[in-house]
Amino acid sequence: MTNELSETPEAEPGTRASARPSHRLRWNKVPEVTAYFWIIKVLCTTVGETAADLLDEKAGLGLTGVSVLMSALLAVVLVVQFRTTAYRAGVYWLAVALISVVGTLISDNLTDNMGVPLETSTAVFAVLLAVVFVVWYRRERTLSIHSIDTTSREAYYWLAVLFTFALGTAAGDLVSERMDLGYWLAAVLFALAIAAIAVAHFALGLDAVWSFWIAYILTRPLGASIGDYLSQPTGDGGLEFGTVVTSGLFLAVILGLVVYLAVTRKDVADPATPAPTAR
Repeated sequence: MTNELSETPEAEPGTRASARPSHRLRWNKVPEVTAYFWIIKVLCTTVGETAADLLDEKAGLGLTGVSVLMSALLAVVLVVQFRTTAYRAGVYWLAVALISVVGTLISDNLTDNMGVPLETSTAVFAVLLAVVFVVWYRRERTLSIHSIDTTSREAYYWLAVLFTFALGTAAGDLVSERMDLGYWLAAVLFALAIAAIAVAHFALGLDAVWSFWIAYILTRPLGASIGDYLSQPTGDGGLEFGTVVTSGLFLAVILGLVVYLAVTRKDVADPATPAPTAR
């Protein structure tokens, strides 16, 4: 889904002043949706799963302590991200990787520390994400990631991303535990679901914006299943590479791709080229 469209309409008559951005940046603050985008996104979700497990096991802070630490680190990186005036590959993907870890930890805290059933947490995160989308659209008249060019739109974007990670974690755990598919089959199932969305978009005309967000949510349990398959013991259906090796391997690949994109700028939109309007 590399041609997700944007819509940046003019303010309609009668629109509240607060809905009109006071300052529009020249540059979009997120990358173009290319193959690189999806590859790094899946790698980040895998790291989010394995790194959360690694920190919980090795840091000695407990699940709550690790959650507080990673949330504070994420907050610092997001401040840097918001202060940039254009998309910067290193800052952006660091924020995604950290938000993947934090989203996983939020879901794990609800399940492991508070005893919240996965059915409940999945439903709650789905409702919260829907609320973000509704408020975002009512205020900005677009959900397209090709128009993240104001502070308010960027705030909605990152809030939506956080809830997609939390929702994907809870929903992925729910499917894996209830269906007892095993990590590899679960990964295949989510990959097929993403492929179905791609077919629906390219062949059947499913709306580009919704195609993107549905696929974005599904990449979270896909990456988590891959991470668990590589890191977990063979007795549990994994390959027993361990969380250290798996996290290190995927982080190295992410770093290589991000450096490549930072140098080549292959995922940066040309601001001089107007984007088509999504209907």
